[in-house]
Amino acid sequence: MRIRFIWPGKTKDERLRSLIDEYTIRLSRFTKCEVVEVRESRTREAAAVNKESSRILEAIGDSNLAVLLDLNGRELSSQELASQVQRWENDAVKEMALVIGGPDGLSPEVQSRADVRWRLTRMTLTHEMARVLAAEQLYRAYAINRGLPYQK
Repeated sequence: MRIRFIWPGKTKDERLRSLIDEYTIRLSRFTKCEVVEVRESRTREAAAVNKESSRILEAIGDSNLAVLLDLNGRELSSQELASQVQRWENDAVKEMALVIGGPDGLSPEVQSRADVRWRLTRMTLTHEMARVLAAEQLYRAYAINRGLPYQK
């Protein structure tokens, strides 16, 4: 299963960008993965957010499993996430698109496109920190599934 991380804008904090790179490199030992940074809106107007969301929808594609990070999503333990990833692989899911919205949220069209809604935590995180945690947790899920000692 290929993993595509999709979010608006570049990760500006160099330290967080370095961590994202580290976890995507680690993930690439198990699966193909890529980060797609769509152009972010410059204003907080609804029309700009809709354009940003249109770019996200285009990046998701029509046939990919769309997983949306959402405050109202299901919170999983690392073991539960590992089991979910294993089910997707067993079900021959070819590509999973993990979408992390920007500070202004996502349009209803992107929200309705989500096949799965996942919540990292009930705590408030910056969008850039959420990117790191999502990549790390997916790496952890693969490590658990492969029986590697990382999860301990």
